[in-house]
Amino acid sequence: MSKYIIHGGKRLEGELHIDASKNAVLPIIAATILSGNTTYLYNCPRIVDVETMVDILKQLGCKIKWDNKTLIIDTSTIQSYDISEQLVRKMRSSIILLGAIIGKFGKAKISYPGGCPLGARPIDLHLSAFKKMGITVTEEHGFIICESSHLRGAKINLDFPSVGATENIMLAATLAAGDTIIYNTAREPEIVDLQNYLNACGAKISGAGTETIYIQGVKRLHSVSYKVIPDRIIAGTYLVAAAITRGTVTLKDVYPSHLRAITSKLEEAGCTIVEDVNQITLISPKELKGVNITTEPYPGYPTDMQSQMMALLCTCNEMSIIKENLFEARFKAAYELIRMGANISVEGRIAIIKPTAFLMGTTVYAEDLRGGAALVLAGLAARGTTVVEDIEHIKRGYQDIALDLRSIGASIQERE
Repeated sequence: MSKYIIHGGKRLEGELHIDASKNAVLPIIAATILSGNTTYLYNCPRIVDVETMVDILKQLGCKIKWDNKTLIIDTSTIQSYDISEQLVRKMRSSIILLGAIIGKFGKAKISYPGGCPLGARPIDLHLSAFKKMGITVTEEHGFIICESSHLRGAKINLDFPSVGATENIMLAATLAAGDTIIYNTAREPEIVDLQNYLNACGAKISGAGTETIYIQGVKRLHSVSYKVIPDRIIAGTYLVAAAITRGTVTLKDVYPSHLRAITSKLEEAGCTIVEDVNQITLISPKELKGVNITTEPYPGYPTDMQSQMMALLCTCNEMSIIKENLFEARFKAAYELIRMGANISVEGRIAIIKPTAFLMGTTVYAEDLRGGAALVLAGLAARGTTVVEDIEHIKRGYQDIALDLRSIGASIQERE
């Protein structure tokens, strides 16, 4: 098992370019199934989750190859609607394949997905929406079997603005007969990007980014070349890396509007944020103030940036409070930060972070993707050497976080 060795205390300074968004590219890869043609996805990150999705599509019969950072997907040879249980268990995002495969074949079979252990994340909203679209859903022996002889549009109201459910309905409805209206949808930029990709292929979808999405079913899609939006969570992670080391970092190839919930909290803590076209610069002072954070669906503060901000707040000179509204098991990184000397108390979905003199390097364990990234950030600020074990979780979302951080002054190496 690989690990990161981090020698803390280095002030980060420099520029970084941000790759395509993991949470945008995964549903778009699934959506390529609907076209039955060749898709070119530019600036695509070769992270573990993308490789897992590629492996699933290959298992279904698709032809896929990489050309530098361009992922070329030919789904004209797809043969199966039965998705590999072994691969699905590696990644929760694989559930979005359901909508695409149902839209293509009128049936699909998938096991319950895996991924990071963040607590209960039921897929009831996905399945109830499918039923309204004329899909029969059977659950047996850990598998979900969906079948429809006539996939049709429907009016669907989501009880919660679930990203995955919104994406799955969009995918299933793209080639369905008639119109679909989704109310109380997720509004994340990744939803807008999925709409833009599908429309580039010939779909008729509008409203993404608002609470209501309208889909007029079409009979077929065509080939397209597409550049996926930059990853706002990677960008946020590197902004926090600059802040936690009291450094100055400029991020290129970003959409500042996607990061406002994050940058506003960094400004509240005392950082200076300078925005330009597709660029953000963070300048951190030596002393930072505590801030309070409540995670919410977009455009609120993202749960995927909660752990990283917790690491930063451990180095601030005032008390901070984090309320986690989305995942009940997202405070696992807190207990590893405590091992590094952090003063954190967790009560249910509330974490209280009090000032501490300094973080100390030690051996810690990444139990999930974003929590693992938070431990890397803490290691950058800690005195001495930090060893982050189980970094396979981190590689699910960051192509090479060690290489990126070294390029702006960090002392971090990957070791077996």
